[in-house]
Amino acid sequence: MARILLKNGEVYADGSVTKADVAIDGSVIAGVGEVAAGWQADRVIDCTDKLILPGFVNTHTHAAMTLFRSYADDMALMEWLETKIWPAEARLTGDDVYWGTLLAIAEMIRSGTTAFADMYFFMDDVARAVAESGVRAALSRGMAGVAPTAAQALTESEAFYRDWHGGADGRITVMMGPHAPYTCPPDYIKKVTALAAKLGAEIHIHLAETTGEVAGCVKEHGKSPIALMNELGLFDLGVLAAHCVHLSAEDIAILKEKKVRVAHNPGSNMKLASGAAPVPSLLAAGVTVGIGTDGAASNNNLDMVEEMRLAALLSKVATLDPLAVPAGQAVDMATAMGAEALGLGGVTGKLAPGFKADITIVDMAASHWHPRHDRLSLLVYSAAAADVHTVMVDGKVLLDAGRLTTIDEERVKREAGARGLRLVESGRKP
Repeated sequence: MARILLKNGEVYADGSVTKADVAIDGSVIAGVGEVAAGWQADRVIDCTDKLILPGFVNTHTHAAMTLFRSYADDMALMEWLETKIWPAEARLTGDDVYWGTLLAIAEMIRSGTTAFADMYFFMDDVARAVAESGVRAALSRGMAGVAPTAAQALTESEAFYRDWHGGADGRITVMMGPHAPYTCPPDYIKKVTALAAKLGAEIHIHLAETTGEVAGCVKEHGKSPIALMNELGLFDLGVLAAHCVHLSAEDIAILKEKKVRVAHNPGSNMKLASGAAPVPSLLAAGVTVGIGTDGAASNNNLDMVEEMRLAALLSKVATLDPLAVPAGQAVDMATAMGAEALGLGGVTGKLAPGFKADITIVDMAASHWHPRHDRLSLLVYSAAAADVHTVMVDGKVLLDAGRLTTIDEERVKREAGARGLRLVESGRKP
């Protein structure tokens, strides 16, 4: 495999930015700084006036929901799901999901994302898109215990794990994906937990997203969604919990004790008026918190540069504390902590020898990068996705000076655009 030298750049590592070169040997980082001096490379990428950092990790998406972008906006969550999204999703085919996922991946790569967690349907087609595009992903087949396909979802999830876990040269991780406590009754959660334990799989689930969800759970079960999942043994396995907006102090203590990782989705939570997750309290308790975009139908983009900014700003306004989630913390949540949230800590998320060469290079030439008092502050509060210059996963260049190398973007836009319109039109009354 190729040996690449990133030369003359400014490197974000260990919480600070310094001038350094980065040496890449095949799929891994061989050295940063002095180790890279004199590196015999097959390719040298001049990173003058550029910031080199670990690729962003999007910890919660429904990638193929790009097909429904702008279709059902400005609605409450349950009305949005029940009257618009779920009926449209019932018409999806595997090919629809494949093209919608490729559209999402193209958007994510262009905005610096190198890994993402996805929960959706037709996951073999999602995995195919991931394998072809070169990104890294933690994939889970969405499961709903109240649906007619509840038993089928368990069978398909097991088959998907056996077929794809560790696939695409190790870039694919498979998790179990029970949707949420309000769609997965306790008996079904127990079945999911038993299956995950048998396979050695971790779990990706939505938890405590809205006040209605929490109130309904307390009314039906006498406890919060967090307490219920803990009682059912779900947290005895590795868990990635999306949203976690409405939490009590007792809930946070459970998340800490059970080492549950949280995917914070500020843009989606704001748009759906779900609320502001208690991120400062979670971080103070030692809970791992990554950042996610959620699906493009509720965000409406997959831009992790913007999502870092929203994560910082939302926590500040929610707590009336300008010190809540400073810029450096937001960058850490989008990189190293995001990798930990996906169960990839020690594999990716850092620029250090032995870590996977999942790297984003950001161009700092634009006027909004000047003057450069603080690079991390500029990245979080000033930068735009368009500043992303080059993106690598496993040492392979997926975005080369603004050009996608593994995706035919024009074809993807045509295919996904036509399919998204068909899905919506076919559901409208004559």
